[in-house]
Amino acid sequence: MKPVRKVVIPVAGWGTRSLPASKNIPKEMLPIYNKPVIQYVVEEAQRSGAEDVIFVTNKEKSVIEDHFDYNLQLERVLERAGKVEQLKAVREAAEMVNVMSVRQKQQLGLGHAVLCARKLVGDEPFAIMVGDDVLFGAVPGIRQLIDVAIAENMPVIGVMEVPQEKVSRYGIIDGEEINPGVYRINNMVEKPKQEDAPSRMAIIGRYVLTPDIFDYLDKVKPGVGGEIQLTDALQAMAKDRGMLAVRIYGARFDAGDWAEYLTANIYFGLQDEKLRSDLITHLKKYVNFE
Repeated sequence: MKPVRKVVIPVAGWGTRSLPASKNIPKEMLPIYNKPVIQYVVEEAQRSGAEDVIFVTNKEKSVIEDHFDYNLQLERVLERAGKVEQLKAVREAAEMVNVMSVRQKQQLGLGHAVLCARKLVGDEPFAIMVGDDVLFGAVPGIRQLIDVAIAENMPVIGVMEVPQEKVSRYGIIDGEEINPGVYRINNMVEKPKQEDAPSRMAIIGRYVLTPDIFDYLDKVKPGVGGEIQLTDALQAMAKDRGMLAVRIYGARFDAGDWAEYLTANIYFGLQDEKLRSDLITHLKKYVNFE
């Protein structure tokens, strides 16, 4: 498999899980600690060797692209004020990767969003990163998938083990572990009942795919609400040519889940040595750590 240079990030959804905060602000721009959710995702892509980020967006979300552009007026203000660190931070966001975008004019599912990026992806392998999932670890989550995809020359999806009581919220794989943390996929079950789940390995928002996925997406029949499901195309692709799942290691936060979103803020806040002590002091006022 060729190196993975392009990453598709679908950001056209309505963000209903994050309402009312996302009424006028894209959920991807909600802050976790001192950066918006989407920046953590793009940083993961950059650390994994991505050169191009393709946002699948809509007309209400141009602020996402703007975040990864220069803001010359703000930069001049910071420069005159001698705020060197803040100036560096805002410029870094603009210099991470090459940003492209394509519009999803109708929100018809994740599969449809990926299909919208077909021309920009071209005839090369690419990654998909769903912005709701924020991953943090020594080795970037999508990098873990890319390494296996290149070594095995196969499409790969990311999975993590979830509690039994949460399997009904996810797509769950039925697979055979062929190497530590690497599974050959036999089947994928979308949101199974607890008693019917073939495992506790849940599909999360990270994929490394070959361009033939677009041919499978073309054949997917729309489901409820006219949506084209990526999972349906992956099922067909896995059956025809095989597919692997990689257990991703690291901390994961679902930014669309309020408990996990708030936990992520605390987690990243605790990484800041300047903030850590005060943050713990304040938390102890409200939480019994004993």
